[in-house]
Amino acid sequence: MRLLGTISPDRPLLVVAVREEAAHLDDRLPVLLTGIGKVNAAVALATVLAQGEKPSEVINLGTAGALRPGWEGTHHVVQVIQHDLDTATLHALTGREYGAPLVIGKGDGPVLATGDLFVSEEAARDRLAEHADLVDMEGYAVATVAHRAGVPVRLVKHVSDEAGDGAGHTWKESVDECARHLAAWVAAQGW
Repeated sequence: MRLLGTISPDRPLLVVAVREEAAHLDDRLPVLLTGIGKVNAAVALATVLAQGEKPSEVINLGTAGALRPGWEGTHHVVQVIQHDLDTATLHALTGREYGAPLVIGKGDGPVLATGDLFVSEEAARDRLAEHADLVDMEGYAVATVAHRAGVPVRLVKHVSDEAGDGAGHTWKESVDECARHLAAWVAAQGW
């Protein structure tokens, strides 16, 4: 976890998993590098939000795998789910809901599946494509922490790969270009 810059209530906090995804962001806005995965993202954001000033909003920027052909570019996620939490079994055992889908945007936009699995097998991709359009490893955790802290949240993802065979290689080759697109999206917001 590393916070670059100072959080203030008049500016958003950019939350990014790794430095490669933040490579082209300038220093106008604070950036929180969380590390990869749901636990790292949740702990880092919760720690920072508990320490003092809260930002005007949390914006989770990052790469995502496409679960269906034709998905490319930058997307504003409207709903996020956890793909590695067995909610049906937990409900059967306890009678309570855990890990319910989170609506975080309005209008048309993709559903993001978050889990602690880098999806690089076609069978996993096809299974997830039944419920979502994109896949990442931090979005659900970031959205959950922001919601519980009462801070508005947006998830903005740029497609880096097709979440199938060779996704790891594709991510390594495309992450810098994805980071450029995400930085351009931030600059276009006028902050």
